Amino acid sequence: MLFIRSLIFAGFQIVTAVLFSILAVILWPLPFNSRYKVVSQWAVLNLWLLKIICNIRYEVTGQANIPDYPCVILCKHQSAWETLALQAIFPAQAWVLKRELLWIPFFGWGLASLNPIAIDRGAGRKALQQIIDQGKQRLSSGTWVAVFPEGTRITSGFMGKFGIGGSRLAVDAAVPVIPVAHNAGKAWPRHGFIKQPGVIKLTIGDMISTEGKTASELNQVVFDWMEAEMTVLEGAKPSMQSRKKGDH
Repeated sequence: MLFIRSLIFAGFQIVTAVLFSILAVILWPLPFNSRYKVVSQWAVLNLWLLKIICNIRYEVTGQANIPDYPCVILCKHQSAWETLALQAIFPAQAWVLKRELLWIPFFGWGLASLNPIAIDRGAGRKALQQIIDQGKQRLSSGTWVAVFPEGTRITSGFMGKFGIGGSRLAVDAAVPVIPVAHNAGKAWPRHGFIKQPGVIKLTIGDMISTEGKTASELNQVVFDWMEAEMTVLEGAKPSMQSRKKGDH
């Protein structure tokens, strides 16, 4: 039954992705905020479908910690679920993502319409500079920036090493960081097809000021918070998971 439910959800996800991607192309001439309001409804719709079809709901703690001005979101990365949830919970945002995702037919069109910061992860310092330059541009225009500092989806019960890009952007742009932790990997496993019924818990931490901090110091503050929060959410302190070639 779980397989059938997951299959039905996957079918709806693909069909709605195609429809919203075509809509995104049609709406491309509109200003970003207007386009975002429409295209991001795909995420809201899929969260609802996930609830109806797979019996997966979610609860948010700390939503009052979201200020009314743009910040950098540093979010735990366990599955595809959080890419939907961030759009439903936070104001208009641009994601830092690998540019290859934009090459996916239909899905990539929809992503491109949301004005992401698409980087070549193998470009080293050049990729970091792309995050900083484009991220500062997005923030100055009033758009939030969402970064998954682990860089890849990490199996439930583990933590990945943090990249410096998100923290470096926040420090250079002099904007606060909003840390986000969740346990979505138990309901929607990394690289997993079967969706497990349950309640995903997502925690939005207190805003972290970048004033007087280096990017490395900020990264450590966020890592320590996320590790402690994941210990609470998953009932045990997460272990470190090394990144393998080909992970995404």
